[in-house]
Amino acid sequence: MAVRKFKPTTSTRRKTRLADRSMLEKDGGPKALTLAKKQKAGRNNQGKITVRHRGGGFKRRIRIVDFNRRDKFGIPAKVTGLYFDPNRTAHLALLLYADGERRYIIAPKGLKVGDTVIADEKTDMLPGNAMLIKNIPSGTEVNSVENRPGNGAVFGRSAGQVIVVQGIDPTGKYVQIKMPSGEIRLVSANAIATIGQVSNEDNLHVKLGKAGRRRNLGWRPEVRGMAMHPAEHPHGGGEGKGVIGGPAKDKWGNLVGTRTRKNRRTEKFIIKTRRTKTRPFAKK
Repeated sequence: MAVRKFKPTTSTRRKTRLADRSMLEKDGGPKALTLAKKQKAGRNNQGKITVRHRGGGFKRRIRIVDFNRRDKFGIPAKVTGLYFDPNRTAHLALLLYADGERRYIIAPKGLKVGDTVIADEKTDMLPGNAMLIKNIPSGTEVNSVENRPGNGAVFGRSAGQVIVVQGIDPTGKYVQIKMPSGEIRLVSANAIATIGQVSNEDNLHVKLGKAGRRRNLGWRPEVRGMAMHPAEHPHGGGEGKGVIGGPAKDKWGNLVGTRTRKNRRTEKFIIKTRRTKTRPFAKK
């Protein structure tokens, strides 16, 4: 996967880098594997904005992706096409199983049309194959990893992401993995993982070039806090272009960079956080 460059007729065109989708199918894929997506513009069921700076953009449909391949254990599938998904950065691979069913999966790097993939408890170490993570050797790069058996893939699904298997726990119940962020955590030994790195690894180098493309993706402008009224933001008010007058805060008064999320239920599975180099090992 590469990015497209443009003739530098303007300063904007000189810096623009867009994804090259020439290797993807143009037909959009089977409509039976899609659902209508209702535009909510970041609002909840009461009409209140819960996610800021969202709204507008192109119409799109949700692709039904198979994140849990357990019900297809032992059934080979042939890759019939690679497709663009407007709802995610990674590409999708359309599989045709031997029983006649079609399903989407997250396409790993190196997977081509005509390849055969399979999901089983233990299988060959080839891109696109899925197996129990306890049967994957240490040092293997994987993606689409479950945290609990049958829960579906929740880790390593974005473009270019890769998770490294580091080994099985002495108890045999968990496997230690290293996340793309540097976090080291434990997942169930019976969780499923797909071999390989996620496709579209050059998405990191994409530069939209102009505000209109960002609006087409469903993003609205962000207003600086200093430009707001003092009743709307802690940075607002003042005569002219003044200073903030203290540490940076968000719209609700929390210090920028402060961790506000707490999930003690899953803290025990984190061996090393992405923010610190040392952390006491989790209790087994």
